[in-house]
Amino acid sequence: MQKHTIILALLSAALFGAAAPASKWLLAGLTPFQLAGFLYLGAALAVAPAFFSKETLSLPSISDKANRLRLLGAVVFGGILGPVLLLFGLSLAEAGSVSLWLNLELAATAVIGVLFFRDNLSINGWIGVLAAMLAASLLSWSQGSASIAAGALVLLACICWGLDNHLTALIDGISPSQSTFWKGSIAGSVNLSIGIALDPLSLDTKTIVGALLVGAMSYGASIVLYIRAAQGMGATRAQVIFSSAPFFGVALSVLYLGESISEVHLLAAAVFIAAITLLLRDSHSHTHMHKKMSHNHTHRHDDGHHNHNHNHNHNHNHNHNHPDMFPSIRHTHHHTHSHVEHKHSHWPDLHHRHSHKGDDK
Repeated sequence: MQKHTIILALLSAALFGAAAPASKWLLAGLTPFQLAGFLYLGAALAVAPAFFSKETLSLPSISDKANRLRLLGAVVFGGILGPVLLLFGLSLAEAGSVSLWLNLELAATAVIGVLFFRDNLSINGWIGVLAAMLAASLLSWSQGSASIAAGALVLLACICWGLDNHLTALIDGISPSQSTFWKGSIAGSVNLSIGIALDPLSLDTKTIVGALLVGAMSYGASIVLYIRAAQGMGATRAQVIFSSAPFFGVALSVLYLGESISEVHLLAAAVFIAAITLLLRDSHSHTHMHKKMSHNHTHRHDDGHHNHNHNHNHNHNHNHNHPDMFPSIRHTHHHTHSHVEHKHSHWPDLHHRHSHKGDDK
């Protein structure tokens, strides 16, 4: 696994970790539905420049029904239901408590991955998951817990985002900017429309601009970074790193809200670092088969699975190959994989969603 995927996941976590404290302030002027709408519209605005520089206004062209359903599920669970459930929970509890409850997303993603998405965790991997949950519990005990109602709402939000994490990681027909733009535009419009229908919108420019900015950073830039990380290392492992978001929230609370760090915080941080180490070392090796397939996703040419050439059409009507001078550069385009059977250490990324039962390859 390349170091850049770890960095992407950490940046994604830092941006998302700032969302709960900022959203708590924004809820003073907006309802949960309205704020959820503005947050995801802000996410769409954040990626709009990159999107319109490369894409068209048409809906993304996805070649198979499975990918269309994955995108629909990501929009519904990750863009519509998850944010609204979280914000309703946030309206009932303190931002610090809700931030800590978000560690439940780690458990949700791991369990959903093993049960439904052919993810694989060894004993060390499960120890890593449990260690991460222990770190979250230590922090929760030190901060106090949210109410039962708020905790239930945040748990439901985490389940929705756990599904979204896996569905998004498996979408190989569109780019991260497409996924974020359409998820933000559709989900944001739906939630904002519901919010305005239920309660008149207060036209407070400062609050609305603030909501769009928080959405652009915490849900726009963060989502794009997470997608790239998840496609490179698998959703469960990306989620382990992403679950450090509450720690960034604690740091921001100390810096901007004057809260203190206790010995429990330091112990939890140490346990969490151990959990990340166990999960990142949890790749496995066995003989497995790749069927011939064509798809579109971000990749590089030195990963052992992308050794294709690039054909370029020119106005003088002939094709020729251009050698890849920099195989480590990540890029996105439609490409074809030949049938191959081999053995190497791997993670459950886009190319390694195979069964691990018996002798099945």
